[in-house]
Amino acid sequence: MTVIRGHVKTFYQLLANTLLVSVMNFTIWFAVTFWVYLQTRSVFATGMISGIFLVLTALTGIWFGSLVDGHRKKTALQGSAVASLLLYAAAFAIYLGTPADEFRDPASAVLWAFVLLLMFGVIAGNIRTIALPTLVTLLIEEDTRDRANGLVGTVSGTTFLVTSVISGVLVALDGMYSVLLLAIVVLGLAVAHLNFVPIPEREVVHTEDGAAKAGVDLRGTLRIIAGVPGLTALILFSTFNNFLGGVFMALADAYGLSLVSVQTWGLLWGVLSTGFIIGGLLVARTGLGKRPVRLLLLINLVLWTIIIVFPLWASIIPLALGFFLYMTLVPYAEATEQTILQRVVPYERQGRVFGLAQSVEQAASPLTAFLISPITQFVFIPFMTDGAGARTIGPWFGTGADRGMALVFILTGIIGVIATSIALVSRPYHRLSRRLAEEPAGTAPEAGAAPDGDERLSLDRG
Repeated sequence: MTVIRGHVKTFYQLLANTLLVSVMNFTIWFAVTFWVYLQTRSVFATGMISGIFLVLTALTGIWFGSLVDGHRKKTALQGSAVASLLLYAAAFAIYLGTPADEFRDPASAVLWAFVLLLMFGVIAGNIRTIALPTLVTLLIEEDTRDRANGLVGTVSGTTFLVTSVISGVLVALDGMYSVLLLAIVVLGLAVAHLNFVPIPEREVVHTEDGAAKAGVDLRGTLRIIAGVPGLTALILFSTFNNFLGGVFMALADAYGLSLVSVQTWGLLWGVLSTGFIIGGLLVARTGLGKRPVRLLLLINLVLWTIIIVFPLWASIIPLALGFFLYMTLVPYAEATEQTILQRVVPYERQGRVFGLAQSVEQAASPLTAFLISPITQFVFIPFMTDGAGARTIGPWFGTGADRGMALVFILTGIIGVIATSIALVSRPYHRLSRRLAEEPAGTAPEAGAAPDGDERLSLDRG
């Protein structure tokens, strides 16, 4: 029978609490984007909201990681929720006290004050994103953390699925009124619930020099990463993957909408996003095996191969199948990276390392997204519409704007396969694999041990 061992009841309650908070935070993000466009009809304004979110995520990750390491984990979770709650309440006050016409001007200072308050509230929720994998280290025994990470992925997938439905419905109902009211109520309930969840953490864990360093301490975090053979290469590899993944971010919607109507595409995304949930549950059931670094690279090979294959046909069917398989495998990749960091990074530094990884990796995707859109528009689409590409490969590949985007996907996938193949035979890969095989580190303090053998979550319902 497959089980997760440790303080499972506490872990499960934290997952449920995080699900509630995450759903509301991302509902706010999606809802304010929809609402601002409906109010202003400005694509620039909605693009600015996405840019603000991505930039703030990249800039705050290291700082948030230091907050997670420097405080009790429960304090970090509560502080995150309370900060979001207060920011949403302030935004709600602005919303109620501002004439509706003021929000229709994309240059309105009141509009952007409202948007910034909401974005800061959403970003404050990233503290939970960083804290949660450190809580897996604290609460779950080392040999079943990979399965616990799979459940974390399931929560992320559920958040994505539910948010896209809630935000559209509420904005259509009465703008941001119900969205903000619901967020304030749910976050208040989450804060109250967390007060009754016992987290067995005796004290803030101290660093090796005997003092818990305040602040970001970037130098010490980089020293920890450099001290683990192959870990720097792993983070750089994930960053490069995210850099290439920006192509997916920039072109997925445009490519899908070139094949089907907007209604069909929206419904299809709702169905495809269940892949995140299924993938997370599969990780929780099967685990990640004894060679997680090798598994991570092999999964990336499959992901990039999918990116190469589905655009070969100008059809929604291979796109849907490819995207679903892609989303099902992504939780494996994310859980594998988290499991590796949990094993090789000392517990007292995990928040900073997860935060640094979030900042570096998240900064890569928007950079590519900003670069690839004009390149696709002004180079590849003309190339496949009436240029040399249309004349040479057009007879069998097809011509037009969708074929230009398809060619970008294929070239990106080829680069990803080459980079991953090189990583599989590289020295850092073998060094990190040996480190994981020799001595699992990053174990939790004594409080992380299971209190008794009966507190287990069975994942085998057969």
